[in-house]
Amino acid sequence: MGLLLYNTLTRKKEEFKPIKPGNVGMYVCGPTVNNVPHLGHARAQISFDILRRYLIFSGYKVKFVSNITDIEDKIINKAKELNESIESLTKRNTLAHLKDYFLLNIGKPDVQPKATEYVKEMIELVKKLEEKGYTYLIEGDGVYYDVSKFKDYGNLSHQNIENLKSGARVKANEEKKNKEDFVLWKFSKPGEPEWDSPWGAGRPGWHAECSAMSYSILGLPFDIHGGGQDLIFPHHEDEIAQSEAAYGKKIANFWIHNGMINVDKVKMSKSLGNFRTIKDVLKNYNGTVIRYFIISNQYRQAIDFNKKILDDSKTAYERLKNIIFDIRDDKKKNEEYLDEFRKAMDDDLNTPKALAVLWNLVRDEKAKGKLNTIKEMDKVLGLSLLEKEKIVIPKDVKELVEQREETRKAKDWKLADELRKKISEKGFMVEDKKEGYKLSKR
Repeated sequence: MGLLLYNTLTRKKEEFKPIKPGNVGMYVCGPTVNNVPHLGHARAQISFDILRRYLIFSGYKVKFVSNITDIEDKIINKAKELNESIESLTKRNTLAHLKDYFLLNIGKPDVQPKATEYVKEMIELVKKLEEKGYTYLIEGDGVYYDVSKFKDYGNLSHQNIENLKSGARVKANEEKKNKEDFVLWKFSKPGEPEWDSPWGAGRPGWHAECSAMSYSILGLPFDIHGGGQDLIFPHHEDEIAQSEAAYGKKIANFWIHNGMINVDKVKMSKSLGNFRTIKDVLKNYNGTVIRYFIISNQYRQAIDFNKKILDDSKTAYERLKNIIFDIRDDKKKNEEYLDEFRKAMDDDLNTPKALAVLWNLVRDEKAKGKLNTIKEMDKVLGLSLLEKEKIVIPKDVKELVEQREETRKAKDWKLADELRKKISEKGFMVEDKKEGYKLSKR
């Protein structure tokens, strides 16, 4: 059996078979650029970067689409709060996202559409839904989707549609027919961005954006739709309702969702003061260490972020790099280890197990073809394992090393051990050699 992926729609692992042999169409919900990227963005971006890489590694040609939401209520509110234009805010934050993703070694999407570039397509989507009787108008508010008209509403999130129908009102809008009805086209208030439409000047609803873009770029159905678990309901549920009602086709065969990030075992949120941006973490750890930390966990499981775990990831990653640095090339591949690596990845992208296979390989003194095998594995993991890094040695560390060399010459082994410990505390490891010593990052 080949690649097994957990499908949120069916709640089970299924063998992945593309609609068109040898080709994969994949759409992943990208960031809303009302702010700079945080660890939750890093988790999602790395998770789907790994999936994309592994599909390519497995011989598929992948068309990977991931959008940027540059018009939405959060953006409008943030621009007002900062007294900044929406264009300036979204441009600045988009650049911040792209820069941080690059530092995490995340590949750029093949297509990265912005919501504002597809408003015409979104209007066409709402027109189709209106023609088929799925919409209703709330004066002074917008055009809404009536979820009671879509019999499969709730299938993705496994909620009972009868619990979502009329009678359960949302306090913010007493005129909605059903609790979970959502806006397709929102009328603009004075000073807000707007586009002309058959219903009046306004802007698209957030859920409409991904439906219109995925249909326009990939067509329906496509193979994989992805995003964070927080998007299952209502965003992805609403996408299915819109797309399948409007276009009369299934939207995607596989729905893949990555787990959330906790900070010190508490869900990360701004209100709790435990919010961590990628930029914050990059001050103390490089992007490959953050990536190593994230893929040390299976993508569907929640990750607990704390300083100790990240320090441990840093130590493990640098130790791995140091071991690899000393491996000599024999220009072969170790198919036995590659098979074990594939088995791990084929089991719903089990990156912790795949990393364990990598560690077994580098520690196996009898294994052949190490470097080329590591190179193949790193095409998927994206950890820059074979890149040589110049180690900058601080002046105080140099002085400790030189002092230790003098104590070794004097055969003062006790002091030499004490100095080794001090060097270690400063993040370096000294290894004694016949010709002298080797210093590396710990």
